[in-house]
Amino acid sequence: MKLRRRITIATAGVAIIAGLLVVSGIVLDRWYPPPLPDERLRSMEVTDRNGALLRVFATEEGRWRLKTRLESIDEDFIALLIAYEDERFRSHHGVDLLAMVRAFGQMIANGRIVSGGSTVTMQFARLLEPRPSRTLGAKLLQMARAVQLERRLSKDEILEWYLTLAPYGGNLEGVRAASLAYFGKEPSSLTLQQASLLVALPQSPETRRPDRHADAARTASIRVLGRAVEKNLIDAGEIERVSGLEFSVRRRPLPAFAAHLAQRARSGSPDQLLYETTLLKDAQASLEIVAREAAERVGQRLSVAIVMADGRNGSIVAQVGSAGYFDSRRAGWIDMSLAARSPGSTLKPFIYGLAFEEGLVMPETLISDRPANFSGYRPRNFDMQFQGDVSVRQALQMSLNVPAIRLLGAVGPARLASLLRRGGMRYRLPAIDQPGLSIGLGGIGTSLVDLVQLYTGLVTFDGRSAMLHNGVDTPSMPSGNGPLLQSVARWHVRDILRGVIAPIGAQQLEIAYKTGTSYGYRDAWSVGFDGRHVIGVWIGRADNSAVPGLTGRSAAAPVLFEAFARSGQAIEPFPAPPSGAVRIARADLPPTMRRFMTFEERFERSNSGETAPQIAYPPSGARIELSRASGDVFLPLVIKLQGGRPPFRWLANGKPVDDPVRQRKWQWMPDGQGSASLAVIDAAGRTANVDIIVE
Repeated sequence: MKLRRRITIATAGVAIIAGLLVVSGIVLDRWYPPPLPDERLRSMEVTDRNGALLRVFATEEGRWRLKTRLESIDEDFIALLIAYEDERFRSHHGVDLLAMVRAFGQMIANGRIVSGGSTVTMQFARLLEPRPSRTLGAKLLQMARAVQLERRLSKDEILEWYLTLAPYGGNLEGVRAASLAYFGKEPSSLTLQQASLLVALPQSPETRRPDRHADAARTASIRVLGRAVEKNLIDAGEIERVSGLEFSVRRRPLPAFAAHLAQRARSGSPDQLLYETTLLKDAQASLEIVAREAAERVGQRLSVAIVMADGRNGSIVAQVGSAGYFDSRRAGWIDMSLAARSPGSTLKPFIYGLAFEEGLVMPETLISDRPANFSGYRPRNFDMQFQGDVSVRQALQMSLNVPAIRLLGAVGPARLASLLRRGGMRYRLPAIDQPGLSIGLGGIGTSLVDLVQLYTGLVTFDGRSAMLHNGVDTPSMPSGNGPLLQSVARWHVRDILRGVIAPIGAQQLEIAYKTGTSYGYRDAWSVGFDGRHVIGVWIGRADNSAVPGLTGRSAAAPVLFEAFARSGQAIEPFPAPPSGAVRIARADLPPTMRRFMTFEERFERSNSGETAPQIAYPPSGARIELSRASGDVFLPLVIKLQGGRPPFRWLANGKPVDDPVRQRKWQWMPDGQGSASLAVIDAAGRTANVDIIVE
């Protein structure tokens, strides 16, 4: 009876003590909760559309601390980590008593600490609440904190936070920062050698830093692999294989792409830790190299900006603001993709598009490129030369100024300004309120981004300019819902620009493009597009000073072709011609469409007394016997012309013969005997023809 009574009393006492401990633990847990990780303490990240890291910013204390998610980490690394650090991580509640007993026994047997008994959760607790001393009290508090953390966080959350905060040498914290700095890649596809090194590093991050202490790092990683062999995670032969691999690790800078865009994101929302952009990392990296190499070629103090956009959805694929953010020679910190500059001749395609849309001209219509005075405005060509009569196609491909202004005067500068607004292009006019003819040659200020947005209206299926967006900047809003140009007019513009030959030294690509040079050689532009993407290039000085000899054709166009070739995006074919879009030879155009003349020009012609051309010799229906020079060698037939206005274009049997001539006598050598038809077209678009028989 007495024994049973003692047992009962002892049991009750144990229960009371256990209850008191539980109550005390609950009260202590509530009064003295553990510190929890703060998301705001990690680095700010800027990513591309697929989550790839573009730019990372150090924390306020100067540490690289990147958020880590288990699904983005190599599974072999996780297995090695748990086997080496905490094999019962998934089953214990913060403290592994078996590991503690084992560690204590090893210390007694060897007289020194052989292995630690700390769990991953305990190490996580130490990272949250660092203590310089390693006393028994500190260890007990660490154990208590581990139990508290296990009650508040899931196992995956604990593991993720440990891998976010663990030290990896220097100012690197977390496995992502370490993998990027030491191996130049995310920890999603680590080699066995790399994984074992990253497992070993947090135990002694400074003495095992692979960039400074390669031998110690190698030894520690081999020790990790040895533990993996004991746990049957890998074959024993893997240790020998990994030991034979070259071991050379250097510290790399963390990703720093799209510096201007990332800086704006950070300045605009400093508390936001993740910014997802529309960029593609590979394209951004490639075009930054293109810009940097191009700047070195064109000379000191010159900067280069490149913007690539998807014309179908408006997403910006790459945005390079300068040749180098920290390049002080070129004022690289200034984002020239957003700077307002004169666009030169890059707006001309839209002038021609409006003229096509209104039925004023067709691509083969003749137009005059001669000195002209438009109410005091006297545009001149870039080379100070005039070409005389040219086709509209040639005028746009050669970027002649007078023909463009003739057409702009006919459609009206207000129509062009309305088109620019409809395309979402933000622009600034000079001190005048109303747009004038000068806007056709770059007499406004706009940015490279806005120019690229405008050109998306030549790429999209419905002709509406896409609203460009990058995930950071406020996009421009196109005004109205209508297309930029009607489908046939868009096709004619694309067809003409596709025919512009590639710049010297560049491989011909299936793209359409236009160049531009601002007044005083300050800005060189080139904008091109395929069936989907638009790329714009700007070259110049950030201080807007002149650069003698700088032109869009010689400087910007080669960079445009290089950008298309190296962007990593395939050249998309152009869409099929819309209904009604055909190429029509000039001879097949209606008489009124064969030459463009302003109202004033038509009035002058009608009062000038100028007569239409007439073939004076040979007369129509004549039978002509060619004169012999000697033997079987015949002399050419001399054709005589009266009236008309030079230059004259001659056609034999419906096909153009030679280049236009200004003389009224023309020599023609028939192909042989038989009937022949001769025709002439003068500069005013008037024609004359005769039918003869050659004997």
